[in-house]
Amino acid sequence: MLRVLHDLDLPIQGILPDLVEALNRGDELVLEAPPGAGKTTCVPLALLTQPWLGEQKILVLEPRRLAARAAAERMAQLLGEKVGATVGYRVRLDSNVGPNTKIEVVTEGILTRMLQGDPSLEGIGLVIFDEFHERSLDGDLGLALALQSRELFADLRESPLKLLLMSATLDGTSLSALLGGAPVLSSQGRMYPVKTIYGAPYQYGERIAERVTTTVCQALREQAGSLLVFLPGQGEIRQVQQRLQKWLSDQSDRDNIHLTPLFGDLSLAEQRRAIEPCAEGQRKIVLATNIAETSLTIDGVSVVIDSGLCRQPSFDPNTGMARLGTHRVSKASATQRAGRAGRLEPGVCYRLWSESQHDELAAFSPAEIQQADLAPLALQLLQWGVSDPAELAWLDAPAAAPYQQALALLQQLGAVTCRDERWSLTRHGEMMARLPTHPRLAHMILMAQAAGLGAQACELAALLGERDLMFNAGADLHQRLDLLRGVRRAERTQAGAIARIKQLKKQFSRLLPSAVSDNQVTQVSDPQAHKWTGLLLAWAYPDRIAGQRSRGSADYLLSNGRAAALREHDALSKYRWLAIGQLGGQKGGRQDHIYLAAAIDESLFEHYLLDSISRETVVAWDEQSEKLIAEERTNIGRLTIAQRRLPDISAEQRATALLGLVRKRGLGLLSWPVETQQWRARVQLLRELDGDALAASARPENTSSSRWPDLSDTGLLSHLEEWLLPYLDKVTKLGHFKQLDTQDMLSRLLPWPLPAELNEQAPLRIRVPSGSNIAVDYSQNPPVLAVKLQEMFGCENTPSIAQGRLKLLVHLLSPAQRPLQVTQDLAGFWRGSYHEVRKEMKGRYPKHPWPDNPLEAIATGKVKRRLN
Repeated sequence: MLRVLHDLDLPIQGILPDLVEALNRGDELVLEAPPGAGKTTCVPLALLTQPWLGEQKILVLEPRRLAARAAAERMAQLLGEKVGATVGYRVRLDSNVGPNTKIEVVTEGILTRMLQGDPSLEGIGLVIFDEFHERSLDGDLGLALALQSRELFADLRESPLKLLLMSATLDGTSLSALLGGAPVLSSQGRMYPVKTIYGAPYQYGERIAERVTTTVCQALREQAGSLLVFLPGQGEIRQVQQRLQKWLSDQSDRDNIHLTPLFGDLSLAEQRRAIEPCAEGQRKIVLATNIAETSLTIDGVSVVIDSGLCRQPSFDPNTGMARLGTHRVSKASATQRAGRAGRLEPGVCYRLWSESQHDELAAFSPAEIQQADLAPLALQLLQWGVSDPAELAWLDAPAAAPYQQALALLQQLGAVTCRDERWSLTRHGEMMARLPTHPRLAHMILMAQAAGLGAQACELAALLGERDLMFNAGADLHQRLDLLRGVRRAERTQAGAIARIKQLKKQFSRLLPSAVSDNQVTQVSDPQAHKWTGLLLAWAYPDRIAGQRSRGSADYLLSNGRAAALREHDALSKYRWLAIGQLGGQKGGRQDHIYLAAAIDESLFEHYLLDSISRETVVAWDEQSEKLIAEERTNIGRLTIAQRRLPDISAEQRATALLGLVRKRGLGLLSWPVETQQWRARVQLLRELDGDALAASARPENTSSSRWPDLSDTGLLSHLEEWLLPYLDKVTKLGHFKQLDTQDMLSRLLPWPLPAELNEQAPLRIRVPSGSNIAVDYSQNPPVLAVKLQEMFGCENTPSIAQGRLKLLVHLLSPAQRPLQVTQDLAGFWRGSYHEVRKEMKGRYPKHPWPDNPLEAIATGKVKRRLN
């Protein structure tokens, strides 16, 4: 077999003898080799005839369907055979293997299915994880299960299962440690020089299609060879394709330039057209997603144009939803993309960002397991028999919080149960795990099968499992279903996706169990009726049942508590209730956008969604009517789907609702006359003075709390049951709170003899030297005695309260009742600043006495004439 590879002249050939020898000696190996080294095709062929393999197979894992097919075809070509002979492949919806197939190239999820069916992997001698640096969720799960499988079945297999991890950018040391100290081999590869041309700085949120188009036109003028253009997604590919088609139509050499898109939803024929070489003298522009980043070699490409963007799903733990977002690529991805231009000859890479921005990129893209919806992983682990992910070996273990959220979702779907802190699958969960789709859709299919809606559910699951067929149309799913059923005419670009969806529907239909799970539902009488689509969606997404905020509005409230909105003028806004299949928005945003949904008849709730329904009695204050209401509410999650007024409520329910309102809105709901405010302030002042005295005392017997109640806002709100609750019997409207006598209610908090002591220690009025009884203002601390200056003549000691413990703050007023001095030191005032005050005021108020010696003058509130 090495002779077959001899003439290829690939960099990997230099280490193939060492690789063969390493796997002869041991059962684990890590291979570091850059893109273009030839590892995908050469390594499996080099190991095909090794004695330890015998009659067993080699399993080669690829992260993408297109890469799996291409690798199998290339290896078969090298052997001079057709695919399905020695080399075959198995991917979703397509397989080509035969009875003599020794090398199977499969997508990563298929390994998990194989392990679940046969945990020992009998008949498999070697599993090769190609492009492991991409760190897909299926790849990490497959490796974790394979490692435990080797441990569990080591004594039962004739020869141990060998593992080979091939990576382009990951640190081989960490992979070696995961494999128990496996040897690491490195191939330096062969890369022709690639010139990098940086562009203007990328602006966050910028529409990239126009800049990409301009750069492609520039590169066609400046460079020779074919172009590979990296774009984040299918939408941007279509936009650039339309712009370039218009531009090319005006070019003289347009017949020699072929424009081909490349993304996962294209048909196999369209994908092959993109990677096949051009005829001599012609050029190609391949508009691709990151599907072309690794594994694939596109012949003739010497120019790469990199938008620097990729589209990745990320799980938002705050909402429990996975979002498809556009992100900047990592340095490792940018390097891989640029390397595509130098595989066969020197090349050029145009980067649509600045060199300084490149320095700011993350070194590597995060592993999918760190940001994905973990519900499928949790379901597979439980089917494997693992309750806690820590039982397995991971390069990056699933984070605890997202994993618990995944278990919570599976529990909501009836797939799992927990006993003695150990999770296990229910019978329904076991049946869900056998269906090759997301647990939500598997649950929907099983529920639908029990109701006689199995065919419709398989069709809907297939539709939701692929990208949206009509992403620029309204959100109504029935438009997509009409497209599948031929009711609506499909465009040419939709043909490949429609064919795949129909094929996937057939696959689901073949896997439908003859017996249904324990979750029995009522059989429907008219399974072809239009209304069942919404119910099917509700079974898959019970947390995304949505109720309209107001009639005719595009705004909805979801059962998970989130807000979402349809596009303006979407026809679905005429429906009060929706079930949502796809929505998205900015992470951290308060509202999502509804992309796929169907109306749901509210009459179906009670018959078909009983597991999701809860009922509660709510006694609360209605914010709109400002009245106390009592209702029985029927809820799905946080969404109320029905309510019924209750004629009677218990005293306890009334108290809870009214006191809750006061705590929410504050004591301002009640009436607080000035007299009551002063009374509260007097009590609170004595409480504080008691507290200060206790704090200053070092004697143990003085550690008791104050005798005075806490009448601060905080204190009163924390003891509403004690002083307010007995007076709420007749409160039903907001205005009733203002009619309550707060002075009377609070006075009952002062036991005898505190009322008399209050008047003694914190009197309402103080007798001053003139004989007047002046009111004390307790709203300030210290309390204020505002008195005309002349009425305090002869008074050297500042007035005080609380048995002399607190001096009042004296505001000495002018005849016009304006403060001339604010002081707690009357003696100091008379001997000091009084004389400056006298000079200024004597001429302004000559009718009033301004003696030279105020301490010997007669205190008076009268003018001089009346005084004489």
